[in-house]
Amino acid sequence: MFNDRVWSGVESLLDEYAKVRQGDLAIILYTSDSYEPAAWVSVGLNLRGVDARRVWMAPLVDPGFVGRLERELPPVPLSQRLVVLSFERDTMSHTNELAAALGRYPREQRVIVRMISASAEVFSGALIPTPLELSGRNAAILERCMRASRLRITTQGGTDILVTLDPKHRWISNRGSARPGGTIILPAGEVATCPRSISGTFVADFAFNVNTITARDARLNQHPVTLHLEAGRAVEFYCFHDETKHFLDECFSMENARNVGELGFGTNVGVREPIALNSHMNERRPGVHLGFGQHNQQETVLSYRCQIHLDLIARGGTIWIDDNTEPIDLDHLCPSTNSHPTDSRDEDVFAPGSEALDDQDCCGLVRSDGQVCVT
Repeated sequence: MFNDRVWSGVESLLDEYAKVRQGDLAIILYTSDSYEPAAWVSVGLNLRGVDARRVWMAPLVDPGFVGRLERELPPVPLSQRLVVLSFERDTMSHTNELAAALGRYPREQRVIVRMISASAEVFSGALIPTPLELSGRNAAILERCMRASRLRITTQGGTDILVTLDPKHRWISNRGSARPGGTIILPAGEVATCPRSISGTFVADFAFNVNTITARDARLNQHPVTLHLEAGRAVEFYCFHDETKHFLDECFSMENARNVGELGFGTNVGVREPIALNSHMNERRPGVHLGFGQHNQQETVLSYRCQIHLDLIARGGTIWIDDNTEPIDLDHLCPSTNSHPTDSRDEDVFAPGSEALDDQDCCGLVRSDGQVCVT
């Protein structure tokens, strides 16, 4: 699986995303399913003359994790910059423990990068565009959509939906960078909000991504899912693939699972074809996706809860904004040359009721306290 393009992704991760430099101390956290990506990054750090220490962790529940981590962390005060890189396939684990352990260090002296869906595909595809490129693409959408009242979105696969936006609903921009001391979530390349209302026909012809561990093939390009939406809910859905239909029946049977809690636009041009893995990488593909179930807003804005967050993803898309006759073509998006807007969230990761960086929640499967959280 390792090749020159994967190595290019390793170099992009270290040079463009984490911005490592000589004199840094790097801590590599990894689960067993992500041993290879951790090894690639370890080699890259060693070639740069950066001290790299590896810490294994079990996903979700690991009573010994804190002890192993503490043995590798440097004393306070720091004499160097601390770079923490974590790699997992299906989960994002030990968020609270990691926040407590790293909270002793000044924000300006720490860099935290967390990757879910760690795989050769992420390195060879999603990590090739730089954070600067993703920032320009995200800004191009945010500049036009953040002040809009309504959108019409169409795709070649048959999507035709009308969206009403709510100015109280915050936009999220995942672009591979974060404020000092914040957490960079990878793979990156997405802007999203929660619509006030949405109606019409949505055709997911690319893939799905769900916040649960599953061995199902996530690709939908051979058997698309068609949904009819009314008043912000899926009222009907069709798929001529029996296993996928059964999976959707299970998902949509949960309370509030038919609610559209997210309207998202992928912006990562390094992602072209869907991968079988249940992966955040699929929703970063340039296109539109809808997240059903748990919403991506703070509880003070939207109070309903759902045990599941299911992203259904369409390939490409055209966004018609208010009465403007010049739409956004997601497959041929021209990056903005302006500064990225400052009034959106930096990442798709937050703790309800808090803007504090150290209180941010994870965007993986479940938190360390066992609660389901937004993906």
